[in-house]
Parts: sequence; C-alpha cells; structure tokens
Amino acid sequence: MSAFSNAMRQLDLAATAMHLDTFTLERLRHPQRVVEVDFPVKLDDGSVRLFHGYRVQWNNARGPFKGGLRFHPQTDLDEVKALSFWMTIKCAVANIPFGGGKGGVTVNPKDLSKAELEDLTRSFTRAIADVIGPEKDVPAPDVNTTPQIMDWLADEYGKYVGKPSLAVVTGKTIEHGGSEGRGTATGQGAYYVFEAYREKLGLDPESSTVAVQGFGNAGQEIARLFHRHGYKVVAVSDSQGGVHDENGLDIPQLIKLKAETGRVTRLPEARDITNDELLRIPCGVLVPSALENAITADVAHEVKAQLVLEVANGPTTPEADAILAKRGITVIPDVLANSGGVTTSFLEWQQNMTGEKWTEAEVFDRLKPIMDDAAAGVMRTAEEFGVTQREAAFVLALKRLDQAIRKLV
Repeated sequence: MSAFSNAMRQLDLAATAMHLDTFTLERLRHPQRVVEVDFPVKLDDGSVRLFHGYRVQWNNARGPFKGGLRFHPQTDLDEVKALSFWMTIKCAVANIPFGGGKGGVTVNPKDLSKAELEDLTRSFTRAIADVIGPEKDVPAPDVNTTPQIMDWLADEYGKYVGKPSLAVVTGKTIEHGGSEGRGTATGQGAYYVFEAYREKLGLDPESSTVAVQGFGNAGQEIARLFHRHGYKVVAVSDSQGGVHDENGLDIPQLIKLKAETGRVTRLPEARDITNDELLRIPCGVLVPSALENAITADVAHEVKAQLVLEVANGPTTPEADAILAKRGITVIPDVLANSGGVTTSFLEWQQNMTGEKWTEAEVFDRLKPIMDDAAAGVMRTAEEFGVTQREAAFVLALKRLDQAIRKLV
C-alpha cells in the first residue's frame, strides 16, 4: 500500500466519523496544484545531468502552503502527495495559519559535491520560484536538506524577485534569518505532546523505558529529552542498525559517537540490533522517527510498547493502526506528535515577516502552549467521538479546514 493510499484511508476514516461535508471531502482528496520540473545541473567533471523535482500544494484555505523539501533517491510523486496532504492536516491540528505543501528532488545528495549540491538547490529554486513566496508557499528542510540548503534557496529566490526575502523559506541558519531552537523543535514539540499525555496514560520516569528508531536530528533530540528527564532509553537505531541495553543507554555518549563515526552500533556494553528488532523490544514508549511505513501489520502484532509516539511522518500503516488499537496500544499520531517542527517554522516566518528576533527561550515559550492546546484538543475530540487519537487529530483538523473552505465557496 502506497503512502498516498494510506493518507486517503486516514482521511476517509475521519470523514466518516464526523460526517464531513462531501464538498470539503472531495476538495481535500486532491491537491490544488502539482508542479513537476526537470532542470539541468553542471557537475564538477563538466558533464550535465538532468534532475526531476516536485512541489505539491495541497490546500491553502487556512493560509500559505507550508512544507518541507526532501532530497532523496526514492522521492516520487506518490510520496510527496501524501506528505503534502499530511502537512495540511498537521498545520490545522496545531491551529497555525498555514496550509499544506511538500516537495523534493529525486537525488542522492551524498553523491554530489558541495558545489554540485548548491547548484542543484539554486537550479531547483529557479524552477519553482514562480509558485513559492512568503505569502504563497513557504518551503522548509526535510530529509537530507539542511539549513545551508535553505540559505541557498532564500538567496536564490531573492535574486529572482530582485530583493531579499527571508520569509520565503524556514529552517535557515541563525546567521541568515533562521529561528533559535528550530534544529531541536521537532523533538522538543514531541516531548511537550508526550508530557500532555503522560499523566493520562500513567507513565512515569521511574518505570517507563523508551526505544527510538531513527537517530537524526529529531530522534537524537527526543532521546536526549527522555534521558534528561529520567527515562531509561534502552534502544536506539539509525539506518545502519542499532543498539539495545535493558539497563539504559548513555544518550549523550551515543550522540557524540554518531557525530564522530556516523553510526550508533558496536558499543561494548550493548547488544547490536536491527531496525526491525527495535520495533519489537519491550518498552513503555516506542518512538519511530525514521521514514514511512516502519510499523506494518506484521510488526504491530509484536509491538511490546504501551505508547507509540510518532516522530516520523507516516510510520504506521492503517492496517497496523487497527491492530495496535485493538491491542490497546495508544498511538500519538505524527500529525500531532511531530508538529513542533512546522510550528517553530511558523514562529520563524513570523520573525522574518515582522523583523523581530527571539531567543530560544522565547521561541519555546511560544511553542509549548501551542503544543499543549493541540494535544488537549485531540484528546478531547477522541473522547467526544469515541475514536483513536489519530482519527481524533484528523477530525479536529477537518473541522477547521471545513470552516475555512466553506468561507471560500
């Protein structure tokens, strides 16, 4: 089942639960615009290679399209459409004034030199420049894209429009208009959401263990926060595999190891495991923070966690969702759990639009109540409609989108 098919099944479940207006439902089944571009890049050896890129703009009834750009060899239209739809839902769950979009280039950036990567970024920016803008569509980092890449995009867009335009993209470096706290915002936001659920679920640091699949920025930050607050993080993994120690891992040491060696395996005091094994480890909180469809139906039967906190986008298939619900395992869905990233992007956009500059403490002081309100809204909706947390998140988002779409008719 494709990511986009999964997304549409999630839409249908929530639409049925709330009896969503058919006009709104049909509007949300389709993107408002799909942009596909081919653009050439001159490589260091003098040859020219043609690359394929996408920008899918799903819905802007609540504000400018908003969503990341990923550079990945498996990026395709199906994936980008799903992510664009999920961004629409995510922004509505967080109740920030953005719609949803997503984009990317089919490329393995590890195969490019820095000069080639910059040329690719600037060429892609020129190819989509007429459909993005601070009040039109605001990209951001995603898989394999960095603050440096966002800086190049903002600079190239500024050249295209003839004036500096920092608010065209978020996730920039601090020196070029980025927001303090943006690099850790997804993990921080997920932890705020977890805290909102913690008391309801009876989880506490003394008895709860944590397993984190995916050790990029978000995975490292959420592992660090759980470790700092006294939880025993018993397993982590990256794309090459992972480690497990039932007595708890030294997360600061692992973050340092990852930075120095690019991996987290081969610790003398821990057992090496695969990514698949990590998902089946007994724990209080399972945190998938890698790519889509990690938890399939087969895996869901063997998950031994009390709670799944989805930091990745789309890590659980609909079939797995149903199995986890039947087994009484709570899933805090991605559209809520990882919305701290886009919410802090909104705060960066606000700073750029107004010319203000906030400290990290000021950013997180604004982030926490947004996350708390979103979590409370989802929990309240779940009780009202008697549905799962994911269905509740979608129902809450669809209510807000329905109101916005009706105003435009």
